[in-house]
Amino acid sequence: MDRQAIVETFKPLVKNKYAITVFCFVMWLTFVDQDTLYVRYTLNKQVRQLEAERNGLRKDIEQTRRKMDELKSDKAALEKFAREEYFMKKSDEVIFIVKD
Repeated sequence: MDRQAIVETFKPLVKNKYAITVFCFVMWLTFVDQDTLYVRYTLNKQVRQLEAERNGLRKDIEQTRRKMDELKSDKAALEKFAREEYFMKKSDEVIFIVKD
């Protein structure tokens, strides 16, 4: 296409006040406004990440609650937990800690 054909193609659009208004509106939203498209994209991305983190933390809370209920109801599980996590022992036992 030569230059004249390009000019003839866009001439009706330049004379159309609605096309100019839409173009200005899109440019305003894209570059000028405080809430540009890029800012909205980054904020939406951050919201999705935070929601995923929240869901993961909810799963962790649920697992911890189940573990706590198990420890409250089962004495053997409580003793096992105390021995493994806090190295508690009975008075006649000796504990050897082996590191990897």
